[in-house]
Amino acid sequence: MIRTTAQPRLWHRAKDLFPPGQVLRYLAVGVVNTLFGYGLFALTLYLLTHALPSHWLALTAVLASIISTPLNITISYFNYKLWVFKTRGNHLQEWLKAFGVYGVSMLPGLLALSALTRLLQYVLHSHEPFGKGTAGYLAGAITTGFSVILGFIGHRKVTFRQKPSTPAD
Repeated sequence: MIRTTAQPRLWHRAKDLFPPGQVLRYLAVGVVNTLFGYGLFALTLYLLTHALPSHWLALTAVLASIISTPLNITISYFNYKLWVFKTRGNHLQEWLKAFGVYGVSMLPGLLALSALTRLLQYVLHSHEPFGKGTAGYLAGAITTGFSVILGFIGHRKVTFRQKPSTPAD
C-alpha cells in the first residue's frame, strides 16, 4: 500500500480554514443572527404582503430582504466581532468590510430568492398552508441556509482578518 501525504495536508488545511472552536462559536452565534435576521425578514415580508398586491410576491420577498438586510448585517457584525473572531478596534473598517462580504453574495442571493419564490409558488400553487406568503417564507429560509459557509469564509478571510504577527528580531 502506497501512502500519500495529501490527506494529512488536506486535513491541516481544512483545520486552518475552519478552526473547530471558532466554527462552533460561529454556528452558535449564527443561530442567533439567523433567527433575528429571518424574523426581521419575515416581519417585513408580512407587512409588505398586506400592503402590496399578491401577484407581486416574488418582488415583495426581494424588497423585504433589501429593507431588513442593513440592520441584520449590523447585528451580525457586532455578534461575530464580540463572540467569534474577538477582534479589537477597527469598528468602522470591519463593519464596512462586513457589508462588503454580505454585498458580494447579495445580488446572486436575491436572484436565487426571487427564482425560488416563483418556483415554490408554482409547486405549492393553491396549497399554501400558511397564507399567500408561504413560498416567500420558504425561499427565504432555504437561501439563508446556503449563506452560512460562504459567510464564515468571507468573515474569516476579509472582515476580521488578522494580520500575521511578525517575529521579534
